[in-house]
Amino acid sequence: MSGTQGQAPVPGDGTRAVRAGLPEPVKYEPTLPGPVFAAHYHLPGEPTGAYTYGRDENPTWTHLERAIGSLEAPGEDDVETLVFASGMAAISSVLFSQLRAGDAVVLPSDGYQVFPLVREQLEAYGIEVRTAPTGGDAQLGVLDGARLLWIETPSNPGLDVCDIRRLVEEAHARGALVAVDNTLATPLGQRPLELGADFSVASGTKQLTGHGDVLLGYVTGRDPEAMAAVRRWRKIVGAIPGPMEAWLAHRSLATLQLRVERQNATALAVAEALRDWPEDLAVRYPGLPKDPSHAVAARQMRRFGCVVSFTLPSRTRAERFLEALRLVDDATSFGGVRSTAERRGRWGGDDVPDGFIRMSVGAEDPEDLVTDVLRALEESAR
Repeated sequence: MSGTQGQAPVPGDGTRAVRAGLPEPVKYEPTLPGPVFAAHYHLPGEPTGAYTYGRDENPTWTHLERAIGSLEAPGEDDVETLVFASGMAAISSVLFSQLRAGDAVVLPSDGYQVFPLVREQLEAYGIEVRTAPTGGDAQLGVLDGARLLWIETPSNPGLDVCDIRRLVEEAHARGALVAVDNTLATPLGQRPLELGADFSVASGTKQLTGHGDVLLGYVTGRDPEAMAAVRRWRKIVGAIPGPMEAWLAHRSLATLQLRVERQNATALAVAEALRDWPEDLAVRYPGLPKDPSHAVAARQMRRFGCVVSFTLPSRTRAERFLEALRLVDDATSFGGVRSTAERRGRWGGDDVPDGFIRMSVGAEDPEDLVTDVLRALEESAR
């Protein structure tokens, strides 16, 4: 804890993660109540109160939403968090609740590989979609007249970074809202709302829950009217998480700081080993001092994430490398305690070379993981 004389101490990240969202203690009741499986509640008389129907609210969601909100905006009571069935459900809720036919939205051209599908649907609804890369704050160049700016920083999978505060100030000056995809950073890596963003959006499927066994998303924001529209969209489309998934996510938050510290430190070790490999692998990791994104990332991020990207000379070499790994699973997604890697081009939605590898660093011993990666590089080169 830290604080000044006469002020209440501010809990550290680990303390907040462990205590986040817990209800007030009640004798003989569990510290973290189990999941509430309910489609309806006792509701005599007028339908008022916290819980009326299972598509609208659930006590297990409430605990998780409070927990995430306390991590995204520590000590602030004016933020609201809503949880969703997946990261894409959360993303869609902001886009489709805030935009109308005739509006313009700015998306990253190097963002998550589902964005081309999102663009098609937005344009089908009469919404103008503009795109620009994340790096160099290039989205500013197409911002005039837009209703919403969507930022993904660090970008997935290329790991470029933009200056959130600068983009927010420019967007607000031009009348645009700003949403930041905070999936790669997590709330322990950066806090978009503190940098001025209107929404912080993330896939809780990734490092937030960290075990590869939950699909989840969330939206955190300050403006009551904007968040009411997001809540209404969730109600209309029914994009709600199951209570078991919400409970598992909340349970997983208790180890978030431990996992993030270990994974981020090991990611840096892996990135340094790849950087020093005799071949030029075009390694990207915002935590590397010479990474093109490092200067901006260091100003707004407190931790640099668990994802490292690099490029091997060919598709064949990349596939040989993945097959040679022993401690890293060939799987998609990222952020789990077990390391994963994949040849990202196999999905077809990312503008990356055939040999591009996205690696998610887990909680294995750093020495073991680095040894495994370097051995696989050597074997795949033969």
